[in-house]
Amino acid sequence: MTFATRTEAGEQLAARLAALRPADPVVLALPRGGVPVAVPIAVALHAPLDLVMARKIGVPGHEEVAAGAVVNGDDPHIVVNPSVLAAAGMSEEQVRALAEQELLTIQQRREQYLAGRAPVDLHARTAVVVDDGIATGATMRVALQAVRRRGPGRVVLAVPVAPPETLASLRPEVDDVVCLLSPQHFYAVGEFYRDFHQVSDAEVMAEVERLDRPRSIG
Repeated sequence: MTFATRTEAGEQLAARLAALRPADPVVLALPRGGVPVAVPIAVALHAPLDLVMARKIGVPGHEEVAAGAVVNGDDPHIVVNPSVLAAAGMSEEQVRALAEQELLTIQQRREQYLAGRAPVDLHARTAVVVDDGIATGATMRVALQAVRRRGPGRVVLAVPVAPPETLASLRPEVDDVVCLLSPQHFYAVGEFYRDFHQVSDAEVMAEVERLDRPRSIG
């Protein structure tokens, strides 16, 4: 089974989530790819849309290796990878200094995508965290931990596709998981989409504006 587009995957997820009747939901998308998945969910649940902005903190000179990650700019949540720090000879203080640069990027992108809109209050609400798929789960784990810190009543992870071992590793972070496909043989998220183009900043803004047109989203 494959999805034609991220929007189609979101529509299928929306039907499953609507059946759960989540109480007072807020849909939280990981940009960029999670946004076109999240929009049909927000429409179906009559829920506001917000973004969870996560950035990897790379080892200097080997930026593809994650020394840690940071989520959100208003109340940043930073995690470190101890094994990578030990191998690279880095301290947690160095990771936190590098995180400041990523926090600036997060702030700039939130302004670009949401025109400075304040984050939606999650207190006692159902936070539905959405991406277009999960591979290792490293970024999603940090995102879920950051969402949990904001005091929602429940946290629901909603993704079109993820390998079973990744879902199992993330279950302790959430109250519910809704995943349409969990194949044993998994190589990359993109293999389960017929159209898996890289979502642009312009597409993210267009999706948010499309949701804004019929009603306010917070």
